[in-house]
Amino acid sequence: MQSLSRSSWVLILTMLLAVAGLVNLYSISKLTGLEAFKKQLIWVMGGVMTMAVISRLKPLMLKRHSFAFYLFLLVLLVLIFVFGKTVSGSRSWFQLGPISVQPSEFIKIGIIMMLANYYGSEVGLKSNYRSSELFKPLTFLILPTIAVIAQPDMGTAIILVLIGSSIILLLGISRKTLLWMIIILLISIIPIWHIMLKDYQRERIHSFLDTSSDPFGISYNSIQSQIAIGSGMGYGKGFSLGSQSNLNFLPAHHTDFAFSVIAEEWGFLGAVFILLLYFSIIIYILITATSLEDRFATITCFGVGAMFFWHAVINIAMATGLMPIIGTPLFFISYGGSSTLTAFIGIGIVLCLMRK
Repeated sequence: MQSLSRSSWVLILTMLLAVAGLVNLYSISKLTGLEAFKKQLIWVMGGVMTMAVISRLKPLMLKRHSFAFYLFLLVLLVLIFVFGKTVSGSRSWFQLGPISVQPSEFIKIGIIMMLANYYGSEVGLKSNYRSSELFKPLTFLILPTIAVIAQPDMGTAIILVLIGSSIILLLGISRKTLLWMIIILLISIIPIWHIMLKDYQRERIHSFLDTSSDPFGISYNSIQSQIAIGSGMGYGKGFSLGSQSNLNFLPAHHTDFAFSVIAEEWGFLGAVFILLLYFSIIIYILITATSLEDRFATITCFGVGAMFFWHAVINIAMATGLMPIIGTPLFFISYGGSSTLTAFIGIGIVLCLMRK
């Protein structure tokens, strides 16, 4: 009964977030046309159906097909360089008629399930892994990350690394290995900065460190987002009355800065409500992870929880000016079909494993 009650709460909280996202998108879109709202509504309905189907699968099926799912998505990440569509300088989408699909969103689930499969098998049944024992799990993480970086989509690549690293660190590595990883990370900062980062990405970091350096250029989005959040004050300006978004001062208000619109229209209380929904879902998922006896199920639930956590933390940190803008969506709130479907798939997997 306890598991059924927990799954019900996860489902209720998820639907509340999805409805809040649709209401927010309707508010943004009603003055300029409801095309984005209608598309997102279709994605949400498709996501709900996908979640329902996955939640009724046998948990063992997820484990058996995790490698095939991961490999399929990895192949798609390679094929996107041949058949992909370029949007805003990033070759990250397949165009299927009127639908754009972004495989780099779904690979987040693929990495979670692949690492859970590896660590849940006999070869993974230990802790305090040495560097030689991390070769396979790091390979599962690095291969898709390299493909995503090459698109280029640094924001998604960072999320992939954070999700994978969260799982690896949870299961434990030796102190010596951890020290070496930190040293390698520090050394790699220089080549990453000079070779891997594009000029506009370096400019975003510079603007984050000094927003006054280019207030009408690279810093404009961040400044307008903070103005929108601050202007909402305690109770907000009201539904569809946000001046920053409705007068188009706030760019990307339906994607990267959807949270800023909520804070402007519904104020501090509205923003806190969204945060409570998010972290309630994450807490329920983590409680489920600790209560499951199967190692694969535990690691998978933790990975989904980590995915939701990092998306929420990074998106809200971007909106509030606490970190550079890297284009990370806020699940269910930001407009985007692939990210919405990925979130529903993650919830569906958790609901499936709750039945175990």
